[in-house]
Amino acid sequence: MNQSILFPDLQYWDDAQGQICFMAQSQGMNIKCYISAAKLCELNDFSEQPSTDEAAAMLALFDAVRFDAEEMAEDLIEAEEFDEFGAVRLG
Repeated sequence: MNQSILFPDLQYWDDAQGQICFMAQSQGMNIKCYISAAKLCELNDFSEQPSTDEAAAMLALFDAVRFDAEEMAEDLIEAEEFDEFGAVRLG
């Protein structure tokens, strides 16, 4: 893992968008990283998406695959694949 990209323990469930937002820090900049509920289920090998109205459940799913999500985000950051707002989206 690249030591110049750090992932602090900052994440939240965005109920309106159906995704987790977590932060990365690279070269002194904060970068928002987003992972959808569908991608969380895929990474957790769930065939059906659990109810997304429970933020704690979605954050638990994220915690279970955090290392994989951070690796994916790191690859996107290194490839400079940012959206128009400077964020990376894992799916």
